[in-house]
Amino acid sequence: MADRDTLPLPLEVRDRLAELELELSEGDITQKGYEKKRSKLIGAFLPKAPGKGMDPSVPHERRTPVTPGSSSRYHRRRSSGSRDERYRSDVHTEAVQAALAKQKERGKMAVPMPSKRRSLVVQSSMDAYTPPDTSSGSEEEGSMQGEGTPTSSQGSINMENWISRAIHGSTTSSTTSSSSTQSGGSGAASRLADVMGQTHLGKSENHSTPPDVTGYTTDSIQVERPQGSTTASRATPKYGNAELMETGDGVPVGGRVSAKIQQLVNTLKRPKRPPLREFFVDDFEELLEVQQPDPNQPKAEGAQMLAMRGEQLGVVTNWPPSLEAALQRWGTISPKAPCLTTMDTNGKPLYILTYGKLWVRSMKVAYNILHKLGSKQEPMVRPGDRVALVFPNNDPAAFMVAFYGCLLAELVPVPIEVPLTRKDAGSQQIGFLLGSCGVTVALTSDACHKGLPKSTTGEIPQFKGWPKLLWFVTESKHLSKPPRDWFPHIKDANNDTAYIEYKTCKDGSVLGVTVMRIALLTHCQALTQSCGYTEAETIVNVLDFKKDVGLWHGILTSVMNMMHVISIPYSLMKVNPLSWIQKVCQYKAKVACVKSRDMHWALVAHKDQRDVNLSSLRMLVVADGSNPWSISSCDAFLNVFQSKGLKPEVICPCASSPEALTVAIRRPTDDSNQPPGRGVLSMQGLSHGVIRVDSEEKLSVLTLQDVGTAMPGALMCVVKPDGVPQLCKTDEIGELCVCSVATGTSYYGLSGMTKNTFEVFPMNSVGAPISEYPFTRTGLLGFVGPGGLCFIAGKMDGLMVVGGRRHNADDIVATALAVEPMKFVYRGRIAVFSISVLHDERIVVVAEQRPDSTEEDSFQWMSRVLQAIDGIHQVGVYCLALVPSNTLPKTPLGGIHLSETKQLFLEGSLHPCNVLMCPHTCVTNLPKPRQKQPEIGPASVMVGNLVSGKRIAQASGRDLGQMEDNDQARKFLFLSEVLQWRAQTTPDHVLYTLLNSRGTIASSLSCVQLHKRAEKIATMLAERGHLQDGDHVALVYPPGIDLIAAFYGCLYAGCVPITVRPPHPQNIATTLPTVKMIVEVSRSACMMTTAVICKLLRSKEASAAVDVRTWPPVLDTDDLPKKKPPLLYKPSNPDTLAYLDFSVSTTGMLAGVKMSHTATSAFCRSIKLQCELYPSREVAICLDPYCGLGFVIWCLCSVYSGHQSILIPPSELEVNPALWLLAVSQYKVRDTFCSYSVMELCTKGLGLQTESLKSRGLDLSRVRTCVVVAEERPRIALTQSFSKLFKDLGLHPRAVSTSFGCRVNLAVCLQGTSGPDPTTVYVDMRALRHDRVRLVERGSPHSLPLMESGKILPGVRIIIANPETKGPLGDSHLGEIWVCSGHNASGYFTVYGDEALQSDHFNSRLSFGDTQTIWARTGYLGFLRRTELTDASGERHDALYVVGALDEAMELRGMRYHPIDIETSVIRTHKSITECAVFTWTNLLVVVVELDGSEQEALDLVPLVTNVVLEEHYLIVGVVVVVDIGVIPINSRGEKQRMHLRDGFLADQLDPIYVAYNM
Repeated sequence: MADRDTLPLPLEVRDRLAELELELSEGDITQKGYEKKRSKLIGAFLPKAPGKGMDPSVPHERRTPVTPGSSSRYHRRRSSGSRDERYRSDVHTEAVQAALAKQKERGKMAVPMPSKRRSLVVQSSMDAYTPPDTSSGSEEEGSMQGEGTPTSSQGSINMENWISRAIHGSTTSSTTSSSSTQSGGSGAASRLADVMGQTHLGKSENHSTPPDVTGYTTDSIQVERPQGSTTASRATPKYGNAELMETGDGVPVGGRVSAKIQQLVNTLKRPKRPPLREFFVDDFEELLEVQQPDPNQPKAEGAQMLAMRGEQLGVVTNWPPSLEAALQRWGTISPKAPCLTTMDTNGKPLYILTYGKLWVRSMKVAYNILHKLGSKQEPMVRPGDRVALVFPNNDPAAFMVAFYGCLLAELVPVPIEVPLTRKDAGSQQIGFLLGSCGVTVALTSDACHKGLPKSTTGEIPQFKGWPKLLWFVTESKHLSKPPRDWFPHIKDANNDTAYIEYKTCKDGSVLGVTVMRIALLTHCQALTQSCGYTEAETIVNVLDFKKDVGLWHGILTSVMNMMHVISIPYSLMKVNPLSWIQKVCQYKAKVACVKSRDMHWALVAHKDQRDVNLSSLRMLVVADGSNPWSISSCDAFLNVFQSKGLKPEVICPCASSPEALTVAIRRPTDDSNQPPGRGVLSMQGLSHGVIRVDSEEKLSVLTLQDVGTAMPGALMCVVKPDGVPQLCKTDEIGELCVCSVATGTSYYGLSGMTKNTFEVFPMNSVGAPISEYPFTRTGLLGFVGPGGLCFIAGKMDGLMVVGGRRHNADDIVATALAVEPMKFVYRGRIAVFSISVLHDERIVVVAEQRPDSTEEDSFQWMSRVLQAIDGIHQVGVYCLALVPSNTLPKTPLGGIHLSETKQLFLEGSLHPCNVLMCPHTCVTNLPKPRQKQPEIGPASVMVGNLVSGKRIAQASGRDLGQMEDNDQARKFLFLSEVLQWRAQTTPDHVLYTLLNSRGTIASSLSCVQLHKRAEKIATMLAERGHLQDGDHVALVYPPGIDLIAAFYGCLYAGCVPITVRPPHPQNIATTLPTVKMIVEVSRSACMMTTAVICKLLRSKEASAAVDVRTWPPVLDTDDLPKKKPPLLYKPSNPDTLAYLDFSVSTTGMLAGVKMSHTATSAFCRSIKLQCELYPSREVAICLDPYCGLGFVIWCLCSVYSGHQSILIPPSELEVNPALWLLAVSQYKVRDTFCSYSVMELCTKGLGLQTESLKSRGLDLSRVRTCVVVAEERPRIALTQSFSKLFKDLGLHPRAVSTSFGCRVNLAVCLQGTSGPDPTTVYVDMRALRHDRVRLVERGSPHSLPLMESGKILPGVRIIIANPETKGPLGDSHLGEIWVCSGHNASGYFTVYGDEALQSDHFNSRLSFGDTQTIWARTGYLGFLRRTELTDASGERHDALYVVGALDEAMELRGMRYHPIDIETSVIRTHKSITECAVFTWTNLLVVVVELDGSEQEALDLVPLVTNVVLEEHYLIVGVVVVVDIGVIPINSRGEKQRMHLRDGFLADQLDPIYVAYNM
């Protein structure tokens, strides 16, 4: 067999092919040219293949007789323990094993295993993981591979197939995950280029040929794959391959996490894209890819089907006119005939109900309900009312009596499950059904009534969502005898409702299907005819008798024919799975009604049983015969029990649905000449809704058995599942519809849904209805084969449409269950459903994990399930979750409650213990990565003040020169002189007041006190420090007055001060190194500090953290010299350094800027004018005084403007959160400054105390401006919640605003006293990613609110420039904010003297337009927008909106993302996420969330985080890290230190609760 790996391609041909692919990806040649050249190159090396077509009609096969081979296979299988009967298929298991073996040949799949904190895991987790050998089971199983040769009627398709194989197989190295681009072939080309640089990792097979509309994917009918290879060449654009995951070698990685991530990165290597060019000109809408239908996908080719008619319903003369009449007849003629025998849990007959007893007791029930409830004038129930029947599964006799009692009383019984607790899964929905049916009475048995949950008073509580019910016990001993003259009114069957059967929908809602009396009778007649029921036959029933097949055969049709039902309760089956077979033998029963699971259980248990004889059975009704996977149980059962007298024709699968009742049933024929129908269908075809016969050698097939023909008297057709009910073609899968008297008539109380389901008029191809009578949709998917046989391929409820292809949940469950070894999860407890993420369905698989399985075991099983589903269904699983045993919500009969499970998953309360997300492989509809267009040239853009037709985005604050005010401080060039002047003119005027945590004054400074103290410090610097003028001095002080005095002392001595935050005594190890770094980088000649900090710097802890011997001299200012200095230093040149401002940016960079005396004075004056500060004013300040605007307001402004500053150290708020606001209120302050962390502390800490604060007299009504000092985009949510919260305390919402500063200019904007209020605009977040501003309405999708960052300060000019080309931009265009102002810093202070950076950041010029002005670049993206408002000068006001820092922004998929936007989405997704930070690492998005809750919730967050980032940002999260509260580092300004976090993550220092690596 010529496998493609053996295709000999010379090296030069391979090289030429690689070049070709590269050319194609670069767009140098067309797809057509590429294919032509490629075929030419490889033509010589291709095997020639003969062509032959295949007949698509369904073949009939005989049932295979038992051969020693096949029976021994079953014996071998069974020893592997119990399996879920619904989906048992040996062929399928072998197919899955083969598919997995294929994956294995392709190279080991290396997916990094998630890491858990030890407390979440008993066993230790492995460091890196490769699954072991995948072939389990014996040799014969593994060797089942197709030996077919490739055949095709179209040579071209086949040739292409070979070519693509040859190329992919012949590269001398592994290919990694292919891209999902739709660009014709660039994926493969760039992949090849990628691959060449990778190390050789064994031969790999890659069949993910790049999807391409003109392409060459083969059609599943015509090409059989060689060697049974896993997938037909994909007919849909294939997602990045889940099978090809190898680790790259030779990458040096340190630490556990980074090795793992490295593994993930290699797993997800994306093809290289050409470098992104500059800018977008076209106004392009970011579009999600729409799945293009593949032109080669199989299409239905048959003729239009004809409706199939069942045989005539032949009415036999002695059939009763109604079911009650039948009961009356048998109850009076043969009262002793047995009607129902019930069993106890030991299998002994518990009770025999005769027809006489049934008749008498039903009459008694009917009489008592009608006459003994309520009063004679006002009976509680009247004929036609609905009544609930609540009976346990082991008491069919009581149920039967109550059911017939209702029929006789002309009431409508609504049988439901017994509610076990007040909060049963789904029981609330049942309550809604009862409420909508107007049920007020519930009939129940004595035992059941005693078992219902009771309140303390002995009352039955009202269940959640249920109406108020009167519970009525139907036991005879509690009822009074009807009087002699009373007799029930027995009518012929009419159109009144007979009963309501409940049905649970896909979404969990419960509907009631109403069945009329005539339908009830007709259905019993049709069943009697098709099953050949005769009087007094014995029938064994294992099914639930309250609904569906169990009710129809075991309660209704049996009475019509006076049959004897042996009822086997579920509890007995659990104890003894063979009980039903024993009863068939014991009672020589003619008929048995079972599900495939009962047959399977019998198989597992039968070897202990000797004398089984099933020759009496003439019919074995398989109730779930419509489940495609029932066939394997039927076959296996026949195989084993044929030798025990079971005749092959006895097995009769049937198909039914709550709406259409019995849809089809296989008739028990004696004529063995007509074998049952088999269809072996290609799953690939089914997923496109067409029927393609497949040879059983192929892996992805579904084998179906027929469920017989349509019911007597019914008309059946198949219509398209969605849209207009149009008839399907003969080779198309659709929904079965039935037209018959014997169907349900409506969903009770829901006329709209009823119309769509029970009143369907199928159309033929010309659009004419095929019948004047309405059809009922059955909810079953299938087709009608030759001879009118029905085949069911699945249910509408289990249908999942992924990427335009249809998959059935049951099929996926079957594949998951076929993955060996199964010992890690429970078989019957797997839920498969789809959730909608990013406009497509995504498949989620949830299974219960066994308690004894280890992390590695489960993870291995999970990764193999993913491979198996991918191999067999060609669909990716979005999320696979394992939950602890017995935690999935159950239905009353013990199955998994699907909709409830889905609900828990979506709201994040499923609490899985293992999660594997694979968004990279499933999400194929992301927008194409952005390719930037070249910028338009300057010549065509500039016309006067217009750029591309828009006003140039420039703005300025008021002009400092024009403003004549009585500013005395203006005549001094230096702040030191201003202080001396104030000390002479107003010596006792208080400048500074420091508050302690109790709100009392800790200390204060008047002008003269500050002056004198500064003089002493200057003396100390000169005498003890021996400093020269111009030396640098580090001031290491807590926030307070010492810091201010030390600063002015330095100015007096002619030294340059640097303020440094002192180390935190509780956290020396991390805070002291920063202090040391600033001291060293600033080249400080000495340090000044307090005695306490002096001690701390020399402590043991300090010496452990840094080398204490290299500190410069440390001066303790707590003991100052008594004498004053001989002379105060007077600087000569105002352009010399006044102080240095050091700050650590959020990206972890330490940057110091130089502030000259000129800039410092200009800065103070600008703030004085903006905030209208005078000596009579008081300003409250709650900020950190170490850098930026915070330092200037704390230390400098009061001296310049003379106002009093009330200083509140932010650390005191941790003790007393109300301190700041109480001070503002007490001192009647009009202006106050704070930081975001202070505002957050107040919002969180005082949220519930506003009333008590009000009673303490807190009043904020005098506050005119409350400014948040910040260097980021305004946090609008925080400022708004702060405003709302304290509105009741008099805070005016207009008062709260923000400022904006950065390194090159410490304050660009600051909301002053005059001027318009800050405005808010809403921009489209998707446009922002493309560096464009699109204004949208509030509340529109993808809108992002941006608040203006305060007014531009006087003397400041701003322009918006393109950061790459440095060209000016127009109004409302996003670009970098450039600033020109007298208080710009004069440059970076660096040890390295990096001139290029210096000139770029501080001395930039525009590339065209005004090329003379020198600007400083802020490094922040933002835009200017001219508003309708006017400012003080009467001009229209220009608002500046800050979007975010350039160096924080993340470039992903060619687009620019700001971390805060993603973080906001993530925090919103679950109540337990308190904080979130994101960063990128090698093109992967890493999301770190802080969990406020139990560690069990950690894994719930992984799917939710992945979903929200996909939905709102079109990004796939690479790693989700769940950590404890407080792990995300936050600096004093309240900004997240994302780079610190990233370093901590990569160095494995976060101690995360859980790390999930999304594949």
